[in-house]
Amino acid sequence: MYFESKNEKKRTLLFISLSFFFLTNAIVAEFMGVKIFSLEKLLGIDIIIFNLLGEKIEGISFTCGVLLWPLVFIMTDIINEYYGRKGVRLLSYLAALMICYSFFMLNAAMKTPPAPWWIFSSNYGDKLNFNEAYNGVFGQGLNIIVGSLAAFIIGQFVDVYIFHEIKKRTGNKNIWLRATISTLFSQLIDSFVVLFIAFYVAKMGQPNQWSLSLIFAVGLVNYIYKFIMAFLLSPLIYVAHYYIDRWLGKELSNQMMKRAAGED
Repeated sequence: MYFESKNEKKRTLLFISLSFFFLTNAIVAEFMGVKIFSLEKLLGIDIIIFNLLGEKIEGISFTCGVLLWPLVFIMTDIINEYYGRKGVRLLSYLAALMICYSFFMLNAAMKTPPAPWWIFSSNYGDKLNFNEAYNGVFGQGLNIIVGSLAAFIIGQFVDVYIFHEIKKRTGNKNIWLRATISTLFSQLIDSFVVLFIAFYVAKMGQPNQWSLSLIFAVGLVNYIYKFIMAFLLSPLIYVAHYYIDRWLGKELSNQMMKRAAGED
């Protein structure tokens, strides 16, 4: 690969590295999101039953995707810091396209006829139909995919806007402030949009349509978890900043951040 200068090489390699981590986490989070886990069982405590906004919540459950999505939004802030809105916007569109492509190919794979010997070819014997399990795990509804993608794109744009508005007022100081606040607002959007589209709009008039109160109750529980994770993971911003600045060098790092903020 040819680079005109050492600084150009560093800028390009950093963008490729951040993009790789960002896109991989975004795609894997979508696939992980198929599984729902119990927070109580994970912590080894009794199931919690409570009422919230008039809805009875029996147990606190999350999709496994919430384990990675906070990292995606943290990566958004890091990319935003060095490459600005254009960098985040480009990667957000690429992530959405790659997620759509991944689900398209998975659906194509599900429509292929399974080899007879493969269906019961494990230690489970005739207790597990591999083909049904494959289709059941990866064949999640289109409404969930659309809701998740819409929430992701809207959340990303909200994150970028708030991040830059705070940085205009604080400069390069208080990284934790702009990163945490922008993540909290973007996660708020992400928590409710996906539920509203997937379980209210897409199921309009159907018996299994969620009520708005249930959407707000479940979304609020999800957001509280993401709220806590945003604070717990905020030190990672400083860790990433330290190593990136050390590798780029102070002069190049400041130049990139100023350009990203639109100060040049």
